[in-house]
Parts: sequence; structure tokens; C-alpha cells
Amino acid sequence: MHFVKAKGILTKNSGFVGMNIYRGCSHGCIYCDSRSSCYHFTHPFEDIEVKENAPELLEMELRSKRKKCMIGTGSMSDPYMHCEEDLRLTRRCLEIILQYGFGACVQTKSDRILQDLDLLDEINKIGKCVVQMTLTTFDDDLCKIIEPNVCNTKRRIEVLGEMQKRGIPTVVWLTPVLPFINDTKENIIAILNECVRVGVKGIIDFGMGLTLREGDREYYYAALDKYFPGLKAKYIERYGYSYELASPNAKKLKEILYDICRENEIICKSGDCFKFMNELPDKYEQMSIFDL
Repeated sequence: MHFVKAKGILTKNSGFVGMNIYRGCSHGCIYCDSRSSCYHFTHPFEDIEVKENAPELLEMELRSKRKKCMIGTGSMSDPYMHCEEDLRLTRRCLEIILQYGFGACVQTKSDRILQDLDLLDEINKIGKCVVQMTLTTFDDDLCKIIEPNVCNTKRRIEVLGEMQKRGIPTVVWLTPVLPFINDTKENIIAILNECVRVGVKGIIDFGMGLTLREGDREYYYAALDKYFPGLKAKYIERYGYSYELASPNAKKLKEILYDICRENEIICKSGDCFKFMNELPDKYEQMSIFDL
């Protein structure tokens, strides 16, 4: 872990305003796209870069931002990695988001988010807070292999249940689906049934597969050699150096997803999920005028 003074904290991409307080990750997921060379890491991925002035930068930017909006975090680096336990920079940023009357959209795999449930609840009470959780496999033993340093899927579902109790809307990322590993009908149905039980608002799926590019691909293939001997050759034979690797079962798995979501009124089109996560209710903006 090392500390830096960042020059800015908020970025805008396709209408979404987001921030990444950390750079790199300690969760060790074998498929992580953030390892890709295109992100130009100049330090080891596990040597977490901490933007120590993130709260100060965020306050400065929100103070001068006239139109309220949703502020997202977690798209590149999980805001609830192990270092957050001591640093609490994510919590400080959430306090600022609440103070200045903005919405929050938080993406994580970690149950550490429950440490900030009080803040998430307050943000949602005056307007909107969305919690996003990645779910990949219902098999605890497999989870320890593909996502070794973070809580398992069953614990993440418990987190979603806690959000449901508070009325905080949740969106699940059902991705990546790893060909020949977690791309079974039984796995997908088990996860979807739990999503229904805990009342998730939306489920995001990007083609029932995964993406690999330079940097990420090498790390993933090394993991296949270690944990799934012979599978790397099968990948290369089927996919070559493709960026998008759809599961051979993708069509059937998508049908299962759409059927269950339709039956239970869960948003399952990615565009609709992103629209929901990015929309801030008008009442929120009205209330925040008086709060300020």
C-alpha cells in the first residue's frame, strides 16, 4: 500500500459521475479486468494506491457542483478492500456525499460495506442510494479459488438482505460467467433464486461470459494452469485471443435469466439498470436545497 496526492477525484463517463478512491485491489479475483495493461499501472496491482486526499477533493468538487446527481464508486477498484478497514476513506467520502445532498451508487464484493450501513441508509432516506454486489458462483469452494480474498457469495447475499430490510435498492452483477467453470444452469438458477428472495431491483449480465485483454489474460491463464489443469488449452483452442469469451451455454443461461427476471419484475436489461442507478429523484434535489 502506498499513498498519493491525487489531482482530481470525480470522472464523468457516458453521463455517469464516478470516483475511485483506491487503485489496485487485494481481493485477488482471477478474472479482474482492472489488471489489464490498458489501465497503465506503474506499480504492482496488489500494492494498493491510496488517494489520501480523496475526501478533500470530493468536498471541493461537490461544493461547487450546482446540479445534484448520483456519485458512483467501485467500478475499477473495490471501495471496501482490506485497507478500508483502517483508512475509512470510503466512509469519509460517503459522509461528504450526504452532507452536500448527492446520491450514492456503491459497487463492491465485500461485507465491509455493512460498516457504513448507517450512512447508506441516511443517503437513501433523503433521496437515493444503490448498492451493487457482484455474484459469480454459489459454490463456496469454487468461490475461494476464483475470488480468494473476499467473502463468499452466501455472505454477499446476506448483505443484500440487510439492504432490503432498510429499503436500499440493490443491483447484482451476474458477471463474469467463466466458460467451463461457473457457467452451469444449476449455478445461475441458485444465484437468481437468491436474488429474488432478497428483492434485488436489477441484474446486470454482459453476455454470460467474460472479457480478457492483455495483462488480465495472462493472469487468468496462469490461474487456470494452477487450479484447472488443461483448461487453458481448451480456452485457446475455442477463443484464441478474443476479447469477448461467451460461455458455450450463453443462450440457455440468458433465457433462464430473462425468464426469472420477468416473472419477478426484476430489471435485467443493462441499459435499464444503468439508467435506474444514474437517476436521482427530483424530491432529492428539492430537499437538498433546503438542507444546504
